[in-house]
Amino acid sequence: MDQQDAHVFKQEMPPEHGKMTLEEFLQSDLERYEYVKGELIPMPPTSGEHGEISSNIQWYLYSHVRANQLGRVYIADTGFQIGDRVLMPDIAFVSSARLPDDRQKAFSIPPDLAVEVVSRTDISHRIEEKAFAYLEAGTQMVWVLKPVSETVMVYRSKTDIRVLTCENTLTGEDVIEGFSCQVAQLFE
Repeated sequence: MDQQDAHVFKQEMPPEHGKMTLEEFLQSDLERYEYVKGELIPMPPTSGEHGEISSNIQWYLYSHVRANQLGRVYIADTGFQIGDRVLMPDIAFVSSARLPDDRQKAFSIPPDLAVEVVSRTDISHRIEEKAFAYLEAGTQMVWVLKPVSETVMVYRSKTDIRVLTCENTLTGEDVIEGFSCQVAQLFE
């Protein structure tokens, strides 16, 4: 293996002090970190439960978006620049009209839809902060799936927040036209 190939397998190490500028982060090869106001936030592996729920929502969204040629659905590890942050939603949707030509680095635009699945290790105020950061950056809708209560929080703004239970239907509203799924199916 030559030196150039070795670089492909090498991931940069985060700075010892855990801080860097947004520009430095965007130029780095760091993986499994979010960038929030100068801080590197490690994204540890998630649980099987988290993976199952993420897979369910991804499958339903992807099937609908692909069949209707509405855009692209992205899984965790895809970075989106959200103001002074780079976040990796568990699932994201970007409409065809907004897809940038250059997709080699983190997106410089927010997703149209961001989906976060709450892990048992998540801190609820951080999830809420992320939801509002997405919205402030231009994301049209945020879904926060809560496995313990089997509910979905639908955020459209700081004053438009709804809770859906297993008896409700989750829809894409005007963001992903025609999409609908029973909330219960997401937690199977």
